Amino acid sequence: MVLMALMRFAALTLFLFALATVPHQAHTLNRDSFGRKHVDAYPPPVVDGICASSVIVYGYKCQELEVTTKDGYILSLQRIQEGRVEVSGSGTKKQPVIIQHGVLVDGMTWLLNPPAQDLPLILADNGFDVWIVNTRGTRYSRRHTSLDPSNPAFWNWSFDELVTYDLPAVFDYVFSQTGQKINYVGHSLGTLIALASFSERKLVNQLKSAALLSPIAYLSHMNTALGVVAAKSFLGEITTLFGLAEFNPRELPVHAFLKTLCAQPGIGCYDLLTALTGKNCCLNSSTVDLFLMNEPQSTSTKNLVHLAQIVRRGVVAKFNYVRPDYNIVHYGELIPPIYNLSNIPHDLPLFISYGGLDALSDVRDVQNLLDILKFHDVDKLSVQFIKDYAHADYIMGYNAKDIVYNAVVSFFNRQFNT
Repeated sequence: MVLMALMRFAALTLFLFALATVPHQAHTLNRDSFGRKHVDAYPPPVVDGICASSVIVYGYKCQELEVTTKDGYILSLQRIQEGRVEVSGSGTKKQPVIIQHGVLVDGMTWLLNPPAQDLPLILADNGFDVWIVNTRGTRYSRRHTSLDPSNPAFWNWSFDELVTYDLPAVFDYVFSQTGQKINYVGHSLGTLIALASFSERKLVNQLKSAALLSPIAYLSHMNTALGVVAAKSFLGEITTLFGLAEFNPRELPVHAFLKTLCAQPGIGCYDLLTALTGKNCCLNSSTVDLFLMNEPQSTSTKNLVHLAQIVRRGVVAKFNYVRPDYNIVHYGELIPPIYNLSNIPHDLPLFISYGGLDALSDVRDVQNLLDILKFHDVDKLSVQFIKDYAHADYIMGYNAKDIVYNAVVSFFNRQFNT
């Protein structure tokens, strides 16, 4: 029984780590399970952080800022208020853009290519006021007004709390600083929490438009056998057997299980990661190396369990506490309520881009999302399909500027006078 639980846990680990956009490249486990030296602890947050290492060095002005959520989490933000070259017509107020990463990574994941290929810097160069978000639990957002990350209570959250607390806190802060409606870019989990928020009519009064890259809403057709096995496992074993509140892929026991699984005869993580993410077409090896130096980041185990529940139920719903009495306490219902995506305002400008080779944001699941949006105003919904793209191409692809980011810029510009 314990052995089965270990294998299920290891499978779930690999499946959910794939949601963090781990790319397929020729990296092996010659150091740790992710190709780099084991790090025992996160470095303490530094004042300059992402700005100093990945923005200012390229000649951009960048501010490190913080926002505190209503439940006490202190989130790190980076603001890039202008590009290296002033654009024409910049005397007018610049449109703010919030950029939200996926699970198990942080805001650094948008800044791994040369500056001419990085979405935040491209937006800044095109006259936008850019705000990069770092989700609770990641290295620069590991603080709370009363809780320490060593306390399991710090990790008692799922993406429900990102919908209820994190996004509203960031939107309120950016709106208060700019006085303007906000454009939004999300990737992977960053699309799920946006869609869930919009379905509850959160943020929409402050929102101008949203670009959703490699959208995650439904996961029923995720085309990896290992992911299906993980999602069907009895996930309560994770917390009861291991007592894991923080899910940190860089530390034991998660690290040890990954290493053990990858060492099994006939299992090569080189091929396994490709099968989980889809074969990304357009990644430079230098970008992958930089990715492995900076990622993955921690999230809560509860958050990963919640994502797996979506796979099993086939609907986007709030966290299921399994015990009916617990669900009644939290929701007043035996079964957790769904996020009804058909409630998203039909006149909200949306740009959706998805890839034909994405093993996580599968084409059939995206089509399901688009079917839910079939009553959306025709002139408010823009859809882009890229047949060769997979999950990581959207944030690290060397040609993403030409294929995706220029389209995002054009989409946002079209909303400027509306």
